[in-house]
Amino acid sequence: MPWCTREEIRAVSAAAQRIHDDIAEGRLVIHAHAHDGHTTVAVGTYTSGVHRHVHLHGEDHLRQITHYRSTEAEALAEFHQLYSVAVRPGPAPLTDLERTVRHVLGANPQQPERQTTSAAPAEPPAAGPGEHEAFLDAFLEATSSWEKYRTWGDETTVASHESLTVRAVLDHEARHRTDVAWTIAEYDGPVGERLWHTTLTAGTPVPLIHTLLQHLDTPPPTSTSDPYEALQDAGWYPASNPARTTWQAPDRTLTFDHVPHAQADRWTLYGGDDLNRPAWSIRLSATVPHDLLAQLTAEAVDLATARPRASAPAAPRPASAPALPPPPPVQRSRHR
Repeated sequence: MPWCTREEIRAVSAAAQRIHDDIAEGRLVIHAHAHDGHTTVAVGTYTSGVHRHVHLHGEDHLRQITHYRSTEAEALAEFHQLYSVAVRPGPAPLTDLERTVRHVLGANPQQPERQTTSAAPAEPPAAGPGEHEAFLDAFLEATSSWEKYRTWGDETTVASHESLTVRAVLDHEARHRTDVAWTIAEYDGPVGERLWHTTLTAGTPVPLIHTLLQHLDTPPPTSTSDPYEALQDAGWYPASNPARTTWQAPDRTLTFDHVPHAQADRWTLYGGDDLNRPAWSIRLSATVPHDLLAQLTAEAVDLATARPRASAPAAPRPASAPALPPPPPVQRSRHR
């Protein structure tokens, strides 16, 4: 693709990687494949989502979705019509690159794994397929102050608070754990300016989403405004430098990151210990209320401590948490 910019190349490659992962992990089942004279094409079905039946074109880092169809029968019929006698059942054989990668990553799969003395880090908690949709349905049924709206398509659901100042949007097409699934925002009036917003990816554990929506529905009358207090009490490890402050759970399954000078993603809570490869992430803008942050970190502590922990070296507990900058003024317009 010589006509693509560098950013477009990254986007195409990232999309191809997601398709590869979806096939490898069973989220995308390939029914048939063919060779169109130039490259490999295929037809398959996602196990979840609205637009599940797809046609694929290309190999390796150039593989992409070209068509969506309403039913599996329609997708297969059109695929057979397009490629006729070239159609073969099941997924295509591995490409040269895929074979090379498998050889490098597991040259001798029959050899037993070497025993190591140190325990592997625990897996971060994460939501599974369909959990977000089930949670939203249950939350709306149990909470009369929220109402669900369908958009023109079936890809998203919008939940609006009765005050008309808070909206939550769920994208049903977010299949990969790191795809943005939720966008939640608060406004200073029904048609006012946005006060703050947050995005949550598809793997975000349901208890954290519930904490956000519940706080927006009924803010607690009295609560701490220090997001670090619960982390410090639970023994999370702090690391601070002029650019950011990072708190990490003892078993490294959760991390809370604060970048003082950022606007869009000033606060980030994510699964794992590597922000470049998180299991999921919650990103909050600079003006998010600190009492909401405090509730979110308290729920993160509960989530981490409720899971079995891998052995981790003991670390000295800090005498005090890093100083938190004063919160920006956020005017809440709704009254209860």
